[in-house]
Amino acid sequence: MSNRIITIGAGTASPLTARTPGYGTMRLTGNEVWGEPRDRDGAIALLRRAVELGVNFFDTADFYGPGVTNRLLADALYPYPANLIIATKVGAIRGADKSWLPYSKPEELKRSVENNLKELKLEQLPLVHFGKALNSPGDYEESFATMLELQREGKILHLGLTNATIDQFNTAITMGTIASVENMYSYTQRVTDPNSPYGMQGGEILSLCEKHQIPFVPYFSLQTSLPTEQNKMKEVADAKGVTVAQLNIAWLLHQSAWILPIPGTTSIQHLEENIKATDISLSKEELTFLG
Repeated sequence: MSNRIITIGAGTASPLTARTPGYGTMRLTGNEVWGEPRDRDGAIALLRRAVELGVNFFDTADFYGPGVTNRLLADALYPYPANLIIATKVGAIRGADKSWLPYSKPEELKRSVENNLKELKLEQLPLVHFGKALNSPGDYEESFATMLELQREGKILHLGLTNATIDQFNTAITMGTIASVENMYSYTQRVTDPNSPYGMQGGEILSLCEKHQIPFVPYFSLQTSLPTEQNKMKEVADAKGVTVAQLNIAWLLHQSAWILPIPGTTSIQHLEENIKATDISLSKEELTFLG
């Protein structure tokens, strides 16, 4: 499983090559994904260590902090290595009360893209995942058309989706080229989340991504919300001498050749363990036992 690579934007003029796993920056902020980290120097050291270990795909957003993870990436890694892929996302904003609010009107999307460019010190964003909550104003086609316009202007290289429903995926793929999809998906969360305002779908969208040969980026991939199922995970992890987190990543990598996990952590030790998870092989019997 080690050294697996995934091509983002295959078939386009400027494909990107990502190594698994990537790194999700959300946890580098303060509590509730708000404000600066307690140890800013430690966060910068972690990002630099990730690059040293071969990580070249970093997931971020201007509403993390807000603005915190983008600035951390720029402070830690700019000028960026030639092969570095920064994937950001638009479609949401943080309220003053730390709430998460939809932000997907055309003029809002344009502001978000400009904000990401400024914070990341980039002239073009390598990959932008666009999401639109089901309860947000305006229609999906208009908002996605705005993203395609920004791509034509050269502000975005590759365009992806996040928190996409099947209907949104099917709409977007008829309007333009989808480079990747980032949805919630983990060992304990594989299907539609009925309580999400996004109507996010995991396993269903993964199947569509496989059909269209589009990379699938699962977030919250180390979610451990179902203790009973996690007991099976712990049993296998203990037998193999690895951590439950490592086995979660290995399980994801065994689900599809199109999966690009982005586990986040604030610990360099855990970062190193997460990367080593690509070396874990699971037998058919172990996968059947895990269910």
